[in-house]
Amino acid sequence: MTEASSRPGAPPAPPRIAFGGVTKRYPARGGAAGGGQGTLALEALDLHIAPAEIVSIVGPTGCGKSTALNLLAGFEAPSSGTIRVDGRPVTGPGADRGVVFQQASLFPWMTVLQNVVLGVRCRGAAAAEVEPKALRLLEEVGLAGFDRHYPYQLSGGMQQRVQIARALIGEPSILLMDEPFGALDYQTRLLMQKLLLRLWAHFKPTILFITHDVGEAIFISDRVIAMTRRPGRVKCEIRVNAPKPRDYEFMASPEFTSLEAQLVKAVQSEVEGEGAAALP
Repeated sequence: MTEASSRPGAPPAPPRIAFGGVTKRYPARGGAAGGGQGTLALEALDLHIAPAEIVSIVGPTGCGKSTALNLLAGFEAPSSGTIRVDGRPVTGPGADRGVVFQQASLFPWMTVLQNVVLGVRCRGAAAAEVEPKALRLLEEVGLAGFDRHYPYQLSGGMQQRVQIARALIGEPSILLMDEPFGALDYQTRLLMQKLLLRLWAHFKPTILFITHDVGEAIFISDRVIAMTRRPGRVKCEIRVNAPKPRDYEFMASPEFTSLEAQLVKAVQSEVEGEGAAALP
């Protein structure tokens, strides 16, 4: 917190991430000649995320969760509205935003260490500068001693740890995670969720996390946003007040089960087409 924002009556700190009336429409197949309206993926999305906050987005398949992340990453441009990071408009990908995908997308001919440092090396960093840092990060994510291994020698969970280290080595202020644990088995997913909270406590990035798993969203997040079915809009949000880091006992707590029931009801009403159903 800055000195100005801590004074009584001072305005709140500006958001790290700000979606303002963001709409995304994909053109119909064949473009204008196709004669269709295209697909309206997001409509008038407003969302503010504070520095070091963890926010998850859940919702029905096709509701625009990944579209919102891709827009923030700068991989795509909105059809209308604005997206700002620290007050600056997003005009493309940037080193301030690290991205972790569902599939690890590691280069199979490179070692773990080479995969981790690839991005920062491409931006001009010297090997002598970044390799010691990469080795420390691999230790942080539980992969000490695996720096000379190749991706085929690693399990799925280990490959995701490499991808997270690769995203963190550039010290981004924002970490964008698109269902990063969705392809993992249940036990590995739980371990990765705890690892993420431990890394957050150390590095304090702002995290936007996309998932279909409402329990996962509650476990890791400060806030969970539930989206409507397409075109995606914010249906509701819940705040998770349990302190971080969290342990598995939290999953058996009355707070967790109550929040899970609310979110399941909110998402299921959209899946079933009951978009007007209100959250209790």
